[in-house]
Amino acid sequence: MKIFPAIDIYNGSCVRLEKGDYNKMKIYNNNTLEIIKDFESKGVKCVHLVDLEGARFGFPKNIDVIETIRKNTDMFLELGGGIRTLDSVDKYFSIGIDRIILGTSAVENIALLKNAIKKYDDKIAVAVDVLDSYVLTKGWQENSNIPITKFIKDMISLGVKTFIVTDISKDGMLSGTNMNLYRDLKEKFDIEITASGGITNVLDIKKLKEMKIDNVIIGKAYYENLIDLSSLEDL
Repeated sequence: MKIFPAIDIYNGSCVRLEKGDYNKMKIYNNNTLEIIKDFESKGVKCVHLVDLEGARFGFPKNIDVIETIRKNTDMFLELGGGIRTLDSVDKYFSIGIDRIILGTSAVENIALLKNAIKKYDDKIAVAVDVLDSYVLTKGWQENSNIPITKFIKDMISLGVKTFIVTDISKDGMLSGTNMNLYRDLKEKFDIEITASGGITNVLDIKKLKEMKIDNVIIGKAYYENLIDLSSLEDL
């Protein structure tokens, strides 16, 4: 299992939301490089980056911050948020991002998804942002009315191998994650799953590992000092 601590970027700062609500935003650090260096000091190998403004407004908004992060670390970086053209995909890969995550584009622009997969193969992942069993888009602001199982089946048919699955109702709440959701998906599909949203402590991570979940994203639990990243190296 790989551990991905998250940096959600808004106006250049590291922030966290509650259930994707931009009106419930907490700024944790105005210097993302300080967070990157802390990750490195604790043995982190992979980082999950989100351009929250990009996700909200539909185009990259923090590319300079993201490029600065890339230039200052050798860690594996995956990135999502507002990537809705092939030019944006190309740009981020050109500055050294290791994996791009498409969310809204995977729902609304199948041609883009196909072209990105054809060009970059498994360097493209798809975000499955779920609320009440339906996929949400545009920074979690709009309901696509597509059931999660149908969406994943459609994505598999297009060649998607890696899925970042977030239960929006759990995100930022520090109330535990949706174990039943991940267990069900792992039983139904032979895919690489990254669990995200509500992971609160090491026990949550151990339970996900027991059900063969491939990767875990840690957000607010790190920033609220509920999970010590240095203690996760042996998981």
